[in-house]
Order: sequence, then C-alpha cells, then structure tokens
Amino acid sequence: MKNVLICASLLGSMLTFAQEKKDSTKVGDIDEVILNTYIKKDSDYSNKMSLKAIEDPQVFSSISRSVLENQAIFTIDDSYRNVTGLQKMWTPTSRAGDGGSFVVLRGFPSNNSMRNGLVSPVTTTIDAINVERLEVLKGPSGTLYGSNVASYGGLINRITKKPFDSFEGQISLMGGSYSTYRAQADVNTPLTKDKKLLFRVNTAYTNEGTFQKTDAKNSYFAFTPSLTYNANDRLQLNVEYEMFNTRAVGEQFFFYLNPATLNGIDNMKDLEKAGLNYKESYIGDDLYTTARVNNIFGQINYKINDHIKSSTNVNSSSSYSNGFGPYFSASVDAGNNVSVSRFDQATRDSRKRYFQVQQNFNFDYNFGNGMRNRTVAGFDYLKTTDRSRFIYLSNGANFTVPANGGDYSGFNGTVLGNLYSNPGNISNYDVDGITNTYSGYISNVFTPVEGLNVVFGLRYESNDFLGGKVWVNDTPAFNQSAWSPKAGLVYQIIKDKFSVFGNYQNSFTSNGYYNTDLSGNIALSDPERANQYEGGFKANLLNGKINASVSYYDIKVKNLLVGTGEYTAAGQAVQEQAGEIHSKGLELEVNAYLVKGFSLIGGVAYNDISNVETGLRTSTGGSPWLANFNASYQFLDGKLKGFGIGVGGNYASDNKIFNTATANFTLPKYLVLNANAFYDTKKFRIGVKVDNFTNQHYWIGYTTGNPQKLVNALGTVTYKF
Repeated sequence: MKNVLICASLLGSMLTFAQEKKDSTKVGDIDEVILNTYIKKDSDYSNKMSLKAIEDPQVFSSISRSVLENQAIFTIDDSYRNVTGLQKMWTPTSRAGDGGSFVVLRGFPSNNSMRNGLVSPVTTTIDAINVERLEVLKGPSGTLYGSNVASYGGLINRITKKPFDSFEGQISLMGGSYSTYRAQADVNTPLTKDKKLLFRVNTAYTNEGTFQKTDAKNSYFAFTPSLTYNANDRLQLNVEYEMFNTRAVGEQFFFYLNPATLNGIDNMKDLEKAGLNYKESYIGDDLYTTARVNNIFGQINYKINDHIKSSTNVNSSSSYSNGFGPYFSASVDAGNNVSVSRFDQATRDSRKRYFQVQQNFNFDYNFGNGMRNRTVAGFDYLKTTDRSRFIYLSNGANFTVPANGGDYSGFNGTVLGNLYSNPGNISNYDVDGITNTYSGYISNVFTPVEGLNVVFGLRYESNDFLGGKVWVNDTPAFNQSAWSPKAGLVYQIIKDKFSVFGNYQNSFTSNGYYNTDLSGNIALSDPERANQYEGGFKANLLNGKINASVSYYDIKVKNLLVGTGEYTAAGQAVQEQAGEIHSKGLELEVNAYLVKGFSLIGGVAYNDISNVETGLRTSTGGSPWLANFNASYQFLDGKLKGFGIGVGGNYASDNKIFNTATANFTLPKYLVLNANAFYDTKKFRIGVKVDNFTNQHYWIGYTTGNPQKLVNALGTVTYKF
C-alpha cells in the first residue's frame, strides 16, 4: 500500500505543476488519434493484404501501443488482458523452444509465435517496448501461416514500431511493488539529410522480484534497433533486430492436482484453506534460468507497378536457456495436513532456431463499377532446428516439506547445482531434430459488386523431418504434405458501416510416427486436421466511433493421436489415431469512443470444447466464460486537459484443469480489477497504475495451478523530445 500512496502522491504533485504548461495539441487531433489507435481495427496481416475490418471475413482483435501506454503495460503478457476470448495459462518459463507464455484461444492452447507475419517465437517474457500493435487472429489460420506455429484457436502477431523521418524520442523511468524498477527509451532519427535512411532504437531494462519472493532480482533486458532505407518511391529496405536477455526465477507451478492425492479436495480455494500458503515461494535462493532470444529480420519491398507489389522477407529466430526449472506438487493426508513436494527440471545449453525465407506478391486491380480483385501469392521456406536438453535428478528425487512452518531455504541453486555436478544423479530428456518446411499459397479477395467480397485461399505444405531423437528413442525421418484451404464471404449491408460474414478456415499438424501396438510397430500418422465454420456481423458506426463484431464458430479437429493406456517394453505409449475434439462458441467484442475523451474496449466470450468420445471438457480448454473491459477518460480541454483515468478488469469462470468421468479439479472463477491514471503533455507524461486492486487470490494454469500477483502498483515518469 505504501507504493500505491507514493505513486498517487507523485501523480498529484506533478499534475499541479503541469497544469501551468501549454500544450499545442488540439482536441480534434486527439480525437483522431484515439479513433485511429483505440477503435480502428483494419489490418494488413489477417489476409496478408490491406483489408478493412468490416470487409474481412476473419475475426481478429487489435491492441495498439496507445492502449498499453495508458495502462502502463510494458510486457506482452499483460497486454493480453485487452483481448476478447484470450485467457493466459502460463507465464514464460524461459526454456529454449517451449518456454514462452501459453494462452487459450477458442479452447486451444496457443503462444506468441509471430512477429510482422513471420515465425519469431520468444521464449522469455516479451518486452513490449518495440510493439506498435498486437493482433490476434481468431480460428485456424493454416492457409496463410502454415502448420508449425498457428494454433487451431488462433494466432498472435506482434507488429513492431518502424522508423520515421523526424528526430523524436522519449525516456521513461518506472518503479513500484515487489522491488520493481525499470528504465526504457525510444529514439528515432534520420541518418541522412535527404531522410532516406532512418533509424529507430527501443531498449529497456527491468529488475523485479515476485510477490512470493520480493528479493528474487529477476532481470530483463531488451534491445531492438531497426533501420529503414527508402531508396526511391518504389524500393524500401528494412532491417530489424531483437534481443531479449533474461535471468529469472520461474512462476510457481503446481502439477498433478487430483482429489485422489488431496484427501478429496477438488479446487484451489479449498486447498489454500487446508494450508497451502498463497504467498510462500517454497524455494531458497539462486534458482535462476538464464535465457537469450535473438531475432533478425530483413525485408525488401518493391513496387513493380501500380497494381503489383513484391515483399521479400528473411528471418532468423533463436532461443537459448541454461538453468533451473523448479516445479511443485501438493498432497493432503488423512489428517488434512498439506505437504509440498519440490522438483526441478533444468535446461542445459538448450537451443532452438528457426530460419525462414518468404516471398509475397500482391496484386490489386480495379475494373470499374465497384468490381475489384486483390490477390496475394507467395512461397515460404522454414527450417526448424531443435537442440533442446532437459535434465532432472534421477529416481524422481524431490524435497518434500510441510506447506506451513517449514524451512524452505534448502531447495536452492547451490544444493541442486552440487547434485547436478555428479553425472550419476542426472537423467536427461533430449529433443534433437531438423525439419524443413516448404510451402506455396494463394489467397484471393474478389469484389464482383461494391460491398460484396468473396474470399478463397489455398496452401500446399510439405514437412520434411530429417530424423532425430526424443528422450532415449530414435525418431525416424518422414516427409508429409497436406493442403489447407480457406473461404469467406462478406456482404456490407450498409457500406463501410454494417456487414454480415461467414468463413471456412482450416489448419493441420504433422505428428509423424506413432507406436501402434505393444510390439513397438510404428506407422506414419495422417495429418491432424482442424476445420472451422464461422458466421457473424461486424459494425463500424457513428463515423467510426463504434467498432464491434459478434460471431459464432464451430471447430472440429480429427485424427488426433490418443493413448490406449498400454506401453511397449521400452516404455513408449501405444496410440491410435482416433481422437476428435469439438469446439464451438460465441464472441462479442466492442471498441467505442462514445463521447469526447471517453473510450471503451471490451468483450464477452463463451466456449464449449469437449472430447467427442467422452463428452468431457478438455483439461487444456480454459474457462468456458471470459469477459474483459477497460474504460478510459481523458480530459481534452479545460484546466485538467491531458489528465486521464481508467479502470478495467478480467473475469474467468471455473477452469477444470483435471477432468474425468469420476473426478475433477478446478481453478475457481475470478474477477481481477485494475486502475490507472496519467497526465500527458507535449514534453512529459506521468502515470500510476494499480493492478488487482481488490487483492484477489486467483490461479491460472495449463493443467496446473499457478498463483498470480496480489495487489501491485507502478509509477511512471516519461520525458519526450
């Protein structure tokens, strides 16, 4: 609470001073900025071409940099609170390959895998310092983005800041709860007098503890320069680099939550009441993981003529990790005493790399009388190299302690490091392999008459796995190809204001070989396939002040590999290709600038996902009901001009992370509320936010129970030049 009062006092004192300053920004200009950033949702990425949201048959959410600034958000993880139908399940573990945050979209796990439309997974906490906009495409998107990174529920795409032709910048300092402090800078400048060569750099350093271990000293460094050369009115070259360096203790994860081992307890609230301490980390010192992410992106844009454009893209993305990965389980005895078992799965020089080359050609022809045809045709090469190594103590060694009153310091970096130094104590789980993916695709938007768009797309993709190893087992090479179609129809009932749409979207996954029987015989599985049908309405009303969409979707996934419950002599699971999942639901999203200075973003989503055979909701499907909102008011004139306040929140219904016909375990529903205030002038900006101001105890989880931050505050001071 002390930090909250300090931040509020800082805002008040600086506001009194700032009211005497002049700001040349006009009310009309601010109105236009709010409309173009908060409300306008047009995209160049959902179909790899410029489309207005109202003429696009795909549903997507878009969160601008202005929204993040007003809410004092500096990570992509926190920005997810503004996306309708998205639920965060895991914060990043920083492990190379799979260490990024996990979310649920339309009942399916997903992660942040794209940057500017190219494959660029970040396995650490993603700093938002270089993000201009976050776009979340809903539903299977395999036709234009392939099978390797796109979830059946949707795709998350970071769109980065670009250099421009004037000298500008800003420097910010932040500080707040859990020993958090941060410095960041955004500087843009032309490098030549003719302003053809442009440079922009964004960088940030953050140090923070956790709400359970305030002295943890987690550190995050981001460095993201970008360079643009406008050779002439036809040719543009772009080069970007991203570096994210992290040294951090991971979030607390409780696995194996099952009433059978918890004396009948079937939810986290009751487990907490029984004695599990929400505020206790259950670890000692120095259980850090060091992680590095390096992304390099090059692009050549060339305007061949007024109708044809070319975009050539080269992308390299790599992740590395080395360090500890503590995780936990809980048990309750007959006397209702709670114990915590502590384990570790560390990474040792673990690496994963993506290399991608993508070529796109865009065609745009107008034929008169409202007839128009837009096409994107391209090809893509993606090489994925996995050299992941996970290590753990042999024989399932763990450190079990009482949930309250124990000495937890013995589970630390020194003790575990000494145990790992003896090779006889170590077991390892290695993932080793290379996959080359070759793709060609085309997507066409035909407008036969004004207001009617007909969309059709098709992708052919070949996955060539060169062979490798998973754990102790050799994985045979395979080559598998598949087609991925898409189709859509949009009719603008009122031009540029109200449309009805429908779409068919598809994606697939190549799962490789599987064990068919106890003898260890293997067979190449057919591609796993997801097909979505969706229909709904989109609106852009009151001169663009209200942007809304409502849709119903139905997704069916077939050919999933499922275990039979049997194992070969080598310990490999016997599987059959008989799994089916059915996900259906409704989404409503509204972005509105209702009156001068007042904006609202929010939505409600319902999802019903189930295993077709059992009829039960999947344990990775998240909460059936989700809701989000953020209301913000900024004074545009008068003595309080530049002052703004906002309040927002997220609701999630009960989440069954363990779900069988005879038992289940639930993460209880929650409503988390956040508030912020700011004062913005031409030269500086000050702000304060308080997240989870009702101090809710709540958990998220991807088959796990992960406690989240209690009430926390952050103050910000920014100087602009």
